[in-house]
Order: sequence, then structure tokens, then C-alpha cells
Amino acid sequence: MADKLIIFDTTLRDGEQSPGASMTREEKLRIAKALERMKVDVIEAGFAAASPGDFESIKAIASVIRDSTVCSLSRANDRDIARAAEALAPAERKRIHTFIATSALHMEKKLRMTPDQVFEQAKQAVRYARQFTDDVEFSPEDGSRSDMDFLCRVIEAVIAEGATTINFADTVGYGVPELYGTMLRTLRERIPNSDKAVWSVHCHNDLGMAVANSLAGVMIGGARQIECTINGLGERAGNTALEEIVMALRTRRDHFNLDIAIDATQIVSTSKLVSQITGFAVQPNKAVVGANAFAHASGIHQDGVLKARDTYEIMRAEDVGWSANKIVLGKLSGRNAFKQRLEELGIALESEADVNAAFARFKELADRKSDIFDEDIMALVSDEQHAHQNEFYQFVSLSQQSETGEKPTAKVVFSMDGKESTCSGEGNGPVDAIVNAIESKVASGAELLLFSVNAITTGTESQGEVTMRLSKAGRIVNGVGSDLDIVVASAKAYLAALNKLHSKLERVNPQL
Repeated sequence: MADKLIIFDTTLRDGEQSPGASMTREEKLRIAKALERMKVDVIEAGFAAASPGDFESIKAIASVIRDSTVCSLSRANDRDIARAAEALAPAERKRIHTFIATSALHMEKKLRMTPDQVFEQAKQAVRYARQFTDDVEFSPEDGSRSDMDFLCRVIEAVIAEGATTINFADTVGYGVPELYGTMLRTLRERIPNSDKAVWSVHCHNDLGMAVANSLAGVMIGGARQIECTINGLGERAGNTALEEIVMALRTRRDHFNLDIAIDATQIVSTSKLVSQITGFAVQPNKAVVGANAFAHASGIHQDGVLKARDTYEIMRAEDVGWSANKIVLGKLSGRNAFKQRLEELGIALESEADVNAAFARFKELADRKSDIFDEDIMALVSDEQHAHQNEFYQFVSLSQQSETGEKPTAKVVFSMDGKESTCSGEGNGPVDAIVNAIESKVASGAELLLFSVNAITTGTESQGEVTMRLSKAGRIVNGVGSDLDIVVASAKAYLAALNKLHSKLERVNPQL
């Protein structure tokens, strides 16, 4: 009989630690609902003590998610744990995930604590967390670089205090599959009470081995929970990619022989949602969710697939949700059909007025674009939500002129704190002209790190989705804008990034 493998998604916590990937409460709610539809077992909704915004997001998610366990990260101290418990209070099923570093390097250089102090704090944290819930996870941060004897001592103690899940964290992506899996197996063999907890793996992708290490932790080490993110989003080079783990387990069930609850048909739509919200585009050759994942360019491959799909396809595109990428609405579609599609996409607008405003934008888009895709709807609703968040900068209109041999010029109209402002600029190209025009009024002093344009759907009628990444005084933010006119989308994206820089909410997330 196959064992059950728990899928623990940390897109909303560790994924958000990608530079510039911070999300609003409404955006986090949309992703959490998508993860619940996918039947993710545990959703790590954030780190409650990081900021008031993160606390409110976790609380909101805990209030609406019913089919998945909702989790909050906390450092191993009473303040963090109490804050996590307060945010998770509305949850039907809740977990507190506490951690402390156990490697000699981290204890000496970062924590400035002795091993004995770390040992006592780890025990006390789990003991305190158990006052709020029976579901407590403990992670030895930088576990893969920790001393084996010390790890055994700490983990045995926290299990005795009531930790129900032990997460063996490869925090810096140092692990190698065979060594990582063997280290985990050794821990389970040496710790007398190891059978009293579920063992988990959390691997980073710095050496490109996060998925391989996670699977080795399961097959060699005996772990029965994998911590992962949508699109592999996360700190530095990212985390273990949920979609790759799920499809590896499904496709090679003959080898892994593990059961998972995930509805794989939700993978592509959730991937696109996360990409659209964070501004982190999925590379075309990304496994499972990349645009080319099921494309065949070679004549030999095409011929083989036409004769028998399994000659070159080890999984079906429709099994991960690619078949859902279909035209759903057009210019003749009514408000009820539009509202129903919003519900199917997991988009909940706060009031009928918001639905009406989104529908008006949909009709405007339908007049300009004959075929409306799910991705178009998600983009226009995202724009509508930003417009109603009383953001400091809001796009109004622009005019732009560009011709060969002439310097491009732009005039942009936008509001600052509710007051409309008009500005002009020129540049080496139309986007440069727009940025220079806006900066002539704003004078943000920010550095543009990334300018990226992606087509939301296929065809020349597709909306363009632009991501602008700005840096200022150590803060890195992403702004995303979409429009049929990529020049307009660029202006929206730049203003969206400026809004994030203008926000006073600072986030200090621990890494795990």
C-alpha cells in the first residue's frame, strides 16, 4: 500500500522573498484559493511577525481556507509564536512552523548564541507553540550544514516537546541528492523518537538540485512531506518547484509509489496566476509549465507524436491544465457569464460595484480584442484592484511619438495623491521617453534593474504584460502593468513599481 506524501506549499512565504515579489493581501488570497483548489495539503501563508500586512494576510487566508491546513512561520521566540497563533486563530486547521539555525556558522556569526542556548530555545519554542495548536513544525535552519550529533540532540528534544513535523532544511542549496538523502536517513535512524514525527524536506535551488534533493530526501531519507513553491519561486535561485515534484511523482509512480492529493489539472492556471501577480515570467523551456514544455519542433519528434503521443510525451498537456487555455468570453458575453467566470477563476471582488467596474473594463477590452482568454480576465481584474487601492500614483493617459531618425517623445498624465499631473520627456525609445517623463515629476532616484515584456496570450492581438523592477536604498520592487499597447503597459508597470517604493511597509523575512 502506497504511503501518503504531504505537499506543503510556501509560495506565499518563501516565494514572496524573491526580490520584488511581495504581494498584496488580495493577491495572496487569490493564490491561496488557487492552492486550495489544487488540493495542496498545507499552505504556508506567510510570516505573521514580519509586518502588519503579513499578519493581516495570514488572518484573511485563515478565515476563508477550509480544505487545506494554514501555516505561519515564526522564529523560535514567544513574540513571533504568539503573533502567528493570533493570525491563525480563524483557521479550521492550523500549523505553527518555528525554526532556529543549528549550523556552527549561523549560530556563531548570525545568532551569536552557543549551541546550548540554541538547544534550550528550540525546546522552549516548541513547548510554547503547543499551547496554541497540536500541529507544530520545527526546522533546524541550515540543517544540511549542521553537525550531526548536535542535530540529533536538538531534534530528539523538540519531538519530545511535541513537534509533529521535523523539516530538514537545505537553506542555502548546499545539498547533493545522495548525501542529503543519506544524512536525513541517518538522523531518522539515530534519533530514538524519530517515528513520532513526520519528516519534511525544504530545499533551495542554488546548485539546480532542489527537486532532486527533495526526492532523494523522500526515497533515501524517508521524508513524507515536501516543501515547495509554484514555479520554483523563492529566495535567490528559488525553491523546489511544486509542479515538477507533482508530475515526477505522478509520471514515475512505478518508482516512487507514493500517493498525493494534488489536482494536477490546476497546475498551469495557478502557475500563470503566480507569474502574473509577482511579475516573474516563466521561462519557455521550464518543465511542466513552460510554453515549450509540450511543443515539438523536430520533424522526427513531430512525426512520432502524430503517430503515437507516448513516443515523445511522457505526460499529457491536458493533465496539468494546458487544455484549459481556451477562449471563454467575447464582446457579446453578458455580465452573469463574466461573473461566473470570475468565480471559476477564484477571483472574489468585494462588492457588486467592483464587479460592474471590472465588467466595464472587460467590455472595453472586448471592443479592442476579439477573443478574451482567462489570462486577459486575470490581468484586467488585477488592474482594477490596483485602481481601487488608493495608490499614490495612478495612470491616467499618455501620448507618444516615435519615428525612425527622430528622438521619441512622450506626454504622460497620471495622478499623485489624487492630484492630476502632466509631464513630458524624450528618450532613446518610447519606453525610455515615458520613464524620463514620469521621473521629471517624481524624481524617485530609483535604478531600473529589469524591463521585461511578455505576451499574456497568443497572437498579435495579445495584451502585453510588462514588468519593471526598481531598486532604491536597498529595497527592490516589481511593478506589473498590462495593456494591448505595450507602451501603455510600460507606464502602468513603472507607476506600479513606484507605488511599492512609496509604501512605508517594510518587510524583514527570515530565510529558511
